[in-house]
Amino acid sequence: MPPIVPIYTLLLSYFISQQLNSFPFQLLHCNLFASFQELANPQKTLEETQNEGVVIALYDALKIHDAEAVQKILAPDLEWWFHGPPSHQFLMRLLTGSAEEDTDTSFTFLPHRISAFGSTVLVEGFDQTRTIAWVHAWTVDGIITQVREYFNTSLTVTRFGKTDKSDYSSITSLHCPSLWESSLPNRVGKSVPGLVLAI
Repeated sequence: MPPIVPIYTLLLSYFISQQLNSFPFQLLHCNLFASFQELANPQKTLEETQNEGVVIALYDALKIHDAEAVQKILAPDLEWWFHGPPSHQFLMRLLTGSAEEDTDTSFTFLPHRISAFGSTVLVEGFDQTRTIAWVHAWTVDGIITQVREYFNTSLTVTRFGKTDKSDYSSITSLHCPSLWESSLPNRVGKSVPGLVLAI
């Protein structure tokens, strides 16, 4: 049975396919800064707190190599997306059991910052020498169903919305506030690519 694709993913895919000619240029004009009220609201919902707890439990289980706990936290058909050098697929090797046992070459995920936005939980970290920065974007629905990995990449997370709810025919009325930006790529000491993740 194929994985169920969230309706917002289907709608966004359709929207982009319909507006492909003008989309890249209009996106540049999006308002990348949320209103002060959106950013200043420090209150987390119960769902966000619970979702953060699930992700923290995963990192705790990974740290002590508790395979049984990891299996309970991750969906068996986990959807995976990776951006970075193939040599940096540490999480995939760790979860599939193909990680080398040599402690000199094993990678330890050290979370630096965790933020939740509904079902999306963002975790930013670095390796022990701070030469590799990474971001994980987890989708949590009771358990973790999806992960997007970014290595040595500057990531900006936005939420698409309409500023004029009466007009859905024009892409120019899109409003995409910046909800979160990675901070660690500056520490790797080199230029890194930048990506935008829309949630």
